[in-house]
Amino acid sequence: MTTYLARSKQVAARMLGGEMMIMSPRDTTLFNLNDVGSVIWESADGKTPLDEIIARLCAEFDVTPDVARQDAETFIQELAEHGIMHVSDRPITAEPPRQEPT
Repeated sequence: MTTYLARSKQVAARMLGGEMMIMSPRDTTLFNLNDVGSVIWESADGKTPLDEIIARLCAEFDVTPDVARQDAETFIQELAEHGIMHVSDRPITAEPPRQEPT
């Protein structure tokens, strides 16, 4: 199955001192992304498949595809739980409806 990622448009994100800072719209949790997280964040355009993002990580960093995928999936899941990243099995062209935490 192909996975697509998209950044939430409700997120405050800024590059500060060479590091990407992101604030969750749900609970104002602040995330400071490392280089790998920043590549994933910048690549999450809703059209680029996760496999392509993994290949980019392997090309830019000294990491195997299996390790890159495992780390990326953990990172993506955490951001998705905070409403920062949307994950879908098809390209994402619009902001999904906001879901309130249960």
